[in-house]
Amino acid sequence: MAVHKLYNASVVINGVDLSDHVKSVTINTGVNALDDTAMGDSTKSNLGGLLTWDITVDFEQDYASGKVDATLSPLVGSTTTIVCKPDAGSVSSTNPSWTGTGLLTSYKPLGGSVGDLHLTQGKFDSASTLVRATS
Repeated sequence: MAVHKLYNASVVINGVDLSDHVKSVTINTGVNALDDTAMGDSTKSNLGGLLTWDITVDFEQDYASGKVDATLSPLVGSTTTIVCKPDAGSVSSTNPSWTGTGLLTSYKPLGGSVGDLHLTQGKFDSASTLVRATS
């Protein structure tokens, strides 16, 4: 069994590589459960509906041109392309990429306490199919 250590993830948003500012990245995939329970059933039954996904990225904030705030601020409420990989290297069967068009539904441009590392977060919700590639 291969064990994977996440230490060099790649996150590219709207064509801007923000990997060097990423503290964490999480991709959630799922499906809407449609209740298809009918009379006479003794157990609730569900049918898979539409696929759904979201990506949450925690960043070290940076207000410089071409960095975190300059990339994310204008995208709030808009769709954009997001590409994530476990490692910045080439896409392969052991380093897949996930690419999709996401709606930036949440961005926290400022927050924290005195002396803390200034972190921020962006959340992207599905606006297209999330494609997993291995080549």
